[in-house]
Amino acid sequence: MSDEIYLTRAGFERLLGELEDLKKDRIKISGAIEEARLQGDLSENAEYDAAKEAQAHNVARSTSLEDKLAKTRIIEDEDIPSDKIFIGAIATLKDVDTGEELKYQLLSPEEADFDAGKISIHSPIGKGLLGHTEGEEVNLQVPAGTLTYKILKIKRPK
Repeated sequence: MSDEIYLTRAGFERLLGELEDLKKDRIKISGAIEEARLQGDLSENAEYDAAKEAQAHNVARSTSLEDKLAKTRIIEDEDIPSDKIFIGAIATLKDVDTGEELKYQLLSPEEADFDAGKISIHSPIGKGLLGHTEGEEVNLQVPAGTLTYKILKIKRPK
């Protein structure tokens, strides 16, 4: 499996902004560490310990983001078929049992937000929908059982 990460342009920009914020925070954290050092004995200095912990978290998150951003491919720049559900697609579905209509955009885990209708391609629903076309009925295995959806529409965001 490829280690490439597919993001929308907005998702890429969000991660880039978070990385920039973390870099700005490093200056504040360094100042807090220096201030704590000036207080003397570091072995019992809670401010120093907290600042060092914040520094470690900052470095770990920054490294993770830099790695993700280096592997990113922007969905909008890719030639992804629009007749099937692939990453980036917005699928309008009808629950065959309840008649309820649902709309999901399939994205990478970094952009998934179920409450906003953005689901991961690695989630049970996301995996089950990949590669299917309009008009198909699909049975999806989820932790709560089996869901049956009819794919009403597939849309590619612009």
